[in-house]
Amino acid sequence: MQRILVIGSPGAGKSTLASRLAERLGLPLIHLDREYFGPGWTTPTKPEWRAQVTALAARPAWVMDGNYASTFDIRVPRATAIVWLDLPRRQCLGSALWRVVRHYGRARTDLGPGCIERFDLSFMRWIWSYPHKMRPKTARMLERLRPDQRVYTLRSRSDIPALEAELATFREAA
Repeated sequence: MQRILVIGSPGAGKSTLASRLAERLGLPLIHLDREYFGPGWTTPTKPEWRAQVTALAARPAWVMDGNYASTFDIRVPRATAIVWLDLPRRQCLGSALWRVVRHYGRARTDLGPGCIERFDLSFMRWIWSYPHKMRPKTARMLERLRPDQRVYTLRSRSDIPALEAELATFREAA
């Protein structure tokens, strides 16, 4: 079965791409932010979260979006394909800010219930620091994939249609 992991900086478009892929490929969709955040932005303990991610990753097929590098060791071995949205930080920051403007004061479908969109300066700083803090770790993780795992590194959103077409051919061949 096909299990596609979509990772990248906040604001890169992971949730949007994952939704499109799940719909196009007929696969179940898992937004990790929806699983992680409870009402009012509450979060599980680390052991609870790891148990939950283990159960989600054990499913036979999925498109899963979200970084949560602390659970890469659970999710990456199960993935048949990994899509890394490695977009410029200015683009990610701009997209995240635009998302706040569009959804401010309302809950988004890719988040847990009762998680109202708000502006969070520390989150914006995290996006800005992502290339320095997380990009090298992600690149090293991707270098250690098994030969049977495919990785797609997208540096532009214009790369998405070709990715969707290629993944669809693998789905049809399965």
